[in-house]
Amino acid sequence: MRMGESRMAASGSFFIRKKKAAEGRGWKRKAEDGDDKVRKKPTAKLNEEISSDSETESVGRNKKDAEVLEIEETAQEKKLRLAKLYLEQLRREEEEKAEEEQFESDLIGGRLEEEVLEQKGKLKRLLAKDYLPPDVSEIRLLRGHRLPVTCLVLSPDDKYIFSASKDCSIIKWDVASGKKVHTIHGGHKGTEDRHVGHTMHILSMAISSDGKYLATGDRNRLILIWDPATCQHLYTFKGHKDAVSGLSFRKGTHQLYSASHDRSVKVWNVDQNAYVETLFGHQDAITGLDSLSRERCVTAGGRDRTVRVWKIVEEAQLVFHGHESSIDCIQLINEEYMVSGADDGSLALWTVTKKKPLVTVRTAHGIHGDPGIQQPNWITSVAALLNSDLVASGASSCSHDSKIRLWKCGEGFKRLELLFDIPMVGFVNCLKFSSSGDFLVAGVGQEHRLGRWWRLKEAKNGICIIPLKKMETKTQSGECK
Repeated sequence: MRMGESRMAASGSFFIRKKKAAEGRGWKRKAEDGDDKVRKKPTAKLNEEISSDSETESVGRNKKDAEVLEIEETAQEKKLRLAKLYLEQLRREEEEKAEEEQFESDLIGGRLEEEVLEQKGKLKRLLAKDYLPPDVSEIRLLRGHRLPVTCLVLSPDDKYIFSASKDCSIIKWDVASGKKVHTIHGGHKGTEDRHVGHTMHILSMAISSDGKYLATGDRNRLILIWDPATCQHLYTFKGHKDAVSGLSFRKGTHQLYSASHDRSVKVWNVDQNAYVETLFGHQDAITGLDSLSRERCVTAGGRDRTVRVWKIVEEAQLVFHGHESSIDCIQLINEEYMVSGADDGSLALWTVTKKKPLVTVRTAHGIHGDPGIQQPNWITSVAALLNSDLVASGASSCSHDSKIRLWKCGEGFKRLELLFDIPMVGFVNCLKFSSSGDFLVAGVGQEHRLGRWWRLKEAKNGICIIPLKKMETKTQSGECK
């Protein structure tokens, strides 16, 4: 017993010594910590003035509170809370996925609907409201023709402009640089047998929708077919008995329609270098022609004051009346609607289902002259952004105040609402929108394309490229486009 007691006493004394040593070390550390606190006290005071430290302290307190919450929660309560969080996260993810799927479905549905309407020729995109007046300083003038520009077309990819003039020349322009790519020079009258090109005023031009063929028509009753890529001459069509005033390729084909001052419309097959048929009906010189995908075309009948829709397969025509003077230009908006302009200054919007215009804007470009002998400004050209509610008109004036006007087909295509004016000096003989709607091209000259009734010396013969500004619109994702 004594031996056991002595062992216990010895072990007890050992633990007492260890405890005292540990206490000694603790007092030593406390003393050192105390010294540190004394040394670091000014620094701590400075740090109290920095907001980020207080944020760090609050984060630390929140962390401690979360730890306390975890300690107070039972295991079952923690599982239930985490399960609810997981379900909430799944619900949010499913809602976001459903919104994305709905958005994609709406986009696809909208595109499919547009494609169906476009195939039927009934697509009407409401784009006019987004356009803003252009900056006049950004309008580019391309000079190259010696005489007034009479007609022009854009390549299907909007990269090139082909223009023609009273100087009998054809110029291919690069849109981006504004430089000439190729020039087909005109010849003198009487040199038709040895000159490859036109020898009299070129009045009309068309390009196929695939960019394979370019057609030009002149006062010498000839239609010349060119390769737009190389500007090489391919064919010559003869048959009209007077000036060729209108040309148009049927969209998606190489079927060519031509109109003439001989009051006839002819149909050609360019692939086979062949004439197809002739259509008669107008009582005066035809001044304009246009077509789209359907096997039909529309024409403006000049002083017979009629617009006609020619149904090629049915060998029939629809006759429309509305203008009170010579109808000099016409353009299809889609297969159902078209716009025309006359020398009495009126601009008319039509549908193929009614024989009268849906709306007619009298003196659409204002009037000129002295108070006693005022005359309306002559509308010389019209254009439409395909399958949309945006149209443009160009006019001539005896003074320098000519202009291009952009219009919106409002109230379900029952009104023409003026959007804004673009100042232009000279006769605006032709207008074309780019397929993207990003710019408008105008052919300007000192004289009217069909005659020399008067001349504006201050005007410059050339091509004007007018950039069109669009209002920024927000998509569903919140990004600006």
